[in-house]
Amino acid sequence: MNFFSLTVKELQKIIQEGQISNREIVLNFISRIKEVDKYLNAFITVFDEEQILRQVSNQESKKLSSAAMFLIPIAIKDNICMKNIRTTCGSKILENYYPPYNATVIELLESAGAIFVGKTNMDEFAMGSSTETSYFGPTKNPYDLTRIPGGSSGGSAVAVASGECPVALGSDTGGSIRQPAALCGVVGVKPTYGRVSRYGLVAFASSLDQIGVFARTVYDAATVLEIICRYDPRDSTSVNIPPEKYTVELDKCDDTDVKGLKIGLPKEYFISGIQEEVKTEILNSVKLLETYGAKVEEISLPHTEYAVATYYILAPAEASSNLARYDGVKYGFKYKDKNYDSEDSEYSTLVNMYRYTREIGFGAEVKRRIMLGTYSLSSGYYEAYYAKAQNVRYLITQDFINAFSKVDLIISPTTPTTAFKLGEKINNPLQMYLSDIFTIPCNLAGLPGISIPCGYDKNGLPIGLQILAPHFEETKMLKLAHFFEQVRKIRKVKNQFLV
Repeated sequence: MNFFSLTVKELQKIIQEGQISNREIVLNFISRIKEVDKYLNAFITVFDEEQILRQVSNQESKKLSSAAMFLIPIAIKDNICMKNIRTTCGSKILENYYPPYNATVIELLESAGAIFVGKTNMDEFAMGSSTETSYFGPTKNPYDLTRIPGGSSGGSAVAVASGECPVALGSDTGGSIRQPAALCGVVGVKPTYGRVSRYGLVAFASSLDQIGVFARTVYDAATVLEIICRYDPRDSTSVNIPPEKYTVELDKCDDTDVKGLKIGLPKEYFISGIQEEVKTEILNSVKLLETYGAKVEEISLPHTEYAVATYYILAPAEASSNLARYDGVKYGFKYKDKNYDSEDSEYSTLVNMYRYTREIGFGAEVKRRIMLGTYSLSSGYYEAYYAKAQNVRYLITQDFINAFSKVDLIISPTTPTTAFKLGEKINNPLQMYLSDIFTIPCNLAGLPGISIPCGYDKNGLPIGLQILAPHFEETKMLKLAHFFEQVRKIRKVKNQFLV
């Protein structure tokens, strides 16, 4: 039986009905990874058969057959800690780091019966928009191996898009879930900041990072979100609000949820330079929703033009602080030459040990952002750059608050273009940064967002539609996404790996 194109809901039915052995289902996905990942490089670490069977046995012994994720394979982005499992963040400096604890999301998924199949590739320390900055090599888009999958969670997006697993976790700092989801033709959800515990997520920019989900359908994403959206006292930014039953709400979803719904189209998101096919597909999707009674109006988010600049002051500033811990002393990579212990060695002094460890351990993009962040936080520049960026962040947040006083949800393109060629922008950081122009404002404001497939361009490359909601209004966002998914009959373009 072919499991690779099945959804979580379909797999649950097969497991509950006992149509095939539990072990066979999970091992089939491992075989699938071995078969196709040599072309895609979606995984940094793949668990072996012994590890997988041990997990299956443990879950069976707990009698969790009715649990939401019982024996469902899931992949984990390699910046989310798993106890005694290598967690690299796509960097040489953590190439052989084995955390002594699990992230909260791992504990929650394990309690729900999930089976972890491996750790996925990512831009180094989540710094990138193409998964090309990984120390372990670039991940490739399953729709076209010459193109990028998006980033920084490109490995997780590709794992789901290519049938290596039905769902995966990623992290989103400036669009790192929604952007690769759009470029790989899958669903990607970033919850409200504080909805999901960041305990055990290796920090890039702490005020922006949020763990989220990749899936083939909105319903599958909602299934995982129900599990991981929990208050966690170990995370000081975790918000203590009651968990919600997203799937129950989706089961009840119909056109009455759309009729009269006010949808805003931000004029600043339909800029010159946007790929015409992307613009056309988004507007056609909105027209479809209008036929079901949605009310669409143009809105303005006037400070959007400053979002990318604001992000690339604040995020590197936080990164420069967070990444200071990688110094070769406590854990991770430590540079040594053959004369290291000699008093004559240039590496024998503490400062030089720091310098060479970080110079060799970090890649070019990480170094660039550390330098940018350190500069903007330095004496004499803090007020001119960092403090001013914080003020603009407040204005961007107020733009959304004002908009949501008039509309229920906001729809926009997820990305200005479809997937570009590998190597096309890697040496042009400014062009690369603009890939996230439509996703960054959501992170700055701490809002929930989702990207769902809405069509393809003339080359058969996926196009993503983004839906943004007010803080903690994930249910409203998921219901519209789920409804759209049911009524939008997309011309299915299957990539060469998803049969």
